[in-house]
Amino acid sequence: MPDFIKLTTQSELPATNAVKEFPCAGKTLCIANVNGTFSALDNICLHQGGPLGEGVILNGKVVCPWHGWEYDPQTGVHNAHAKVAVYPLKIENGDVLVEI
Repeated sequence: MPDFIKLTTQSELPATNAVKEFPCAGKTLCIANVNGTFSALDNICLHQGGPLGEGVILNGKVVCPWHGWEYDPQTGVHNAHAKVAVYPLKIENGDVLVEI
């Protein structure tokens, strides 16, 4: 059974309607803040490997900075054929924990 591991502190999370990259367990995760709801997803766009954590939030979606592919931050879905992994995320006592 996977365990939650500490990703960062709550004060380091991205501002409302923004994204930010965080290294974790040998990979980089994109943390998205959509109207105060946080989610953790793979940072690599499935189109050409763009860094999602350097993109923006537009209409509730994480938008890749390279070519504009949009992902639902809660499900990781771009379309019926493309989906990035989403990881459980929780905040406890000011620490941000993720289950990889």
